[in-house]
Amino acid sequence: MSGHPKHLPADERRAATVEAVVDLAAEQNPSDITTTAIAQRMGLTQGALFRHFPTKDAILEAVMSWVAERLLARVDEAAEGATSPIAALEAVFVTHIDFVSEHPGVPRMLFGELQRPGETLPKRMAQTLIRHNGERLRGLLEAGKTRSELHADLDPDAAATLFIGTVQGLVMRSMLAGDVTRIRGDAPGVFAIYLRGIGTVQ
Repeated sequence: MSGHPKHLPADERRAATVEAVVDLAAEQNPSDITTTAIAQRMGLTQGALFRHFPTKDAILEAVMSWVAERLLARVDEAAEGATSPIAALEAVFVTHIDFVSEHPGVPRMLFGELQRPGETLPKRMAQTLIRHNGERLRGLLEAGKTRSELHADLDPDAAATLFIGTVQGLVMRSMLAGDVTRIRGDAPGVFAIYLRGIGTVQ
C-alpha cells in the first residue's frame, strides 16, 4: 500500500495518481492496470479515485500530459545549456535515456497507447509528444548543418527519425533484458555511432 496521505488537495491527489500509474506500469503490462489497482497503490477506494478522474482514460490523459510536459521541458533545458548543435543533440539523447531510466513505466505506456486500436485522446497525446519531440530534433539538426557540424546534404527528417528510433531500440533492448538500468551503459557507444553517421567533425 502506498504512503500517500488520504487527504490531499485536488492537484496533489491528481499528481499522486499519475505517479502511481507510472510506477505500476514499470511493474506490469500497462493495459492490465485497473482503477482498483491504482486505488490500492494509493491507499484509496475507487470512489475516492473517481472523484478526481471520471474514467480510466481520464487518468491516462493525465499521465500522457505529465510525460509530455516533463520530457519536453527537460529536452529544452538540455538543448539550451549546450555550446553547439552537436553538444545539444548529445545532451538531448542523454536526457531521453535518463528519463527512461528514472521512469521505466513511461515507454511501456507510450508503446501501449500507440498500439491501441482506434483514436483515443491518450493515443493522440502520445502521437503529439513524438511529433513535438521530432520538431525539436529537426531544429537542432538544421542548426548543425548551418554551422557545418553536420553533413550539408543530411536529411533532417530521416536523421530525427533515426535519433528517436535509436532511443526506442535501446529501450526495447533493456526491456527485453529485464534490466532498464543497462540503457545508461549502452547509450554512449550507440550515440557515438549515430554521430559518426551524421557529423562532419569526428
